[in-house]
Amino acid sequence: MSRPTTLHVSLPDLSKMIDHSLLHPTLTDTEVAQGLETAKKYNVATACVKPYHIPFARKRLEGTSVLVCPVIGFPHGNSTSEVKVFEAIRAVEEGGNEVDMVVNVGRVLSGKWEYVVHEIRLVNEAVTGRGAVLKVIFENDYLGEKEIVKLCEICSELGVAFVKTSTGYGFVKQASGEYNYKGATIPHLELMRKHASPNVQIKAAGGVRTLDDLLRVRALGVSRVGATATEAILEEAMRRGIGNERVQVEVKW
Repeated sequence: MSRPTTLHVSLPDLSKMIDHSLLHPTLTDTEVAQGLETAKKYNVATACVKPYHIPFARKRLEGTSVLVCPVIGFPHGNSTSEVKVFEAIRAVEEGGNEVDMVVNVGRVLSGKWEYVVHEIRLVNEAVTGRGAVLKVIFENDYLGEKEIVKLCEICSELGVAFVKTSTGYGFVKQASGEYNYKGATIPHLELMRKHASPNVQIKAAGGVRTLDDLLRVRALGVSRVGATATEAILEEAMRRGIGNERVQVEVKW
């Protein structure tokens, strides 16, 4: 696909692309509260939180346009379908506006597509039936292109709102013996945009750490990112002259 070399964007365009991620397992309540203040300050799309922080986040974001985005089956997707449905319902009833769910990666890699379709359908119906939207996390680092394409097709058929690349915690053993992850790569984002329905939005997570990263994924058709570097990204945008009115910016590939 052709890659744009320029974009017309404003600061609100960029801030409303961001789900500010507050998901690290060691985060204290104080650190989460500070993160929610960052989400409010920069008026991002959502604050992405662990399930037990939903009421905590809802209270602190009250009166703002920042939504609450809990994760379920996170980060490995290994809960049973029944547990994921229960978790999703509880997440929405407690105030979650958008729900990010991890697929059952083992069943995907096993080619047990009937199971995968059934689970995504159940969770999507539980979420949308209560007025929220679902993002389905593939964890691309674990998958091949065949599985990514198939998941895009399934989510398109089921009318899922978003497909998402990664959790940011899908560590794979590297050649060095160390565990790391790539997260949202340009080839995978191009693949997802090609094979997902135009009605399905793409969320890039894992590795979007700079303004140039954000501009690149936007140019590929990504409408949402998961990020911990929200402040650094948006402060850099302002330093480059991006404000409330749209301006032309260069996309660096």
